[in-house]
Amino acid sequence: MRSRLIAAAIVLATTASLSAAAENKGPKPDVGDGHAAWFDITTTDLAQSKAFYAGLFGWEFTSVNGYENLAAEIVSGGRAIGSLRKAEGKISPYDGVVYIQVKDLPALCGKAKELGGTVVPGFPFNLEDGRGAIALVVDPAGHPIGMYSRTALPKN
Repeated sequence: MRSRLIAAAIVLATTASLSAAAENKGPKPDVGDGHAAWFDITTTDLAQSKAFYAGLFGWEFTSVNGYENLAAEIVSGGRAIGSLRKAEGKISPYDGVVYIQVKDLPALCGKAKELGGTVVPGFPFNLEDGRGAIALVVDPAGHPIGMYSRTALPKN
């Protein structure tokens, strides 16, 4: 029950942020498939997380000088978009969620499962007013990450 409440709080905060960004100044709604604004992901297993995100989004990683075993820069489409770093302790569900824009949300939810992640119950779902759809997945290290599609899911 606690994990569902945490997930719900994350979704509410993120959905509000996505809606506000579309209406107010901030990043353009279409940042491109596999891209997000700069962000930081913490993990308990750097190698495992690199493999998961490389497989899921096609990301590449470059070393951070002096911190090779502790951090890496995330690169997508030849552009640095964030960092992946080893946690100093246990991962907290409050570390934050970053939503990555994707083209095919249902397909990537399936791929996340194949790569050892889980899709949080109740996801994916359509955002209000036809703004697209979101999903929340948890990577193998336990870090929540969201996926956002500008295209709504088909109605059943």
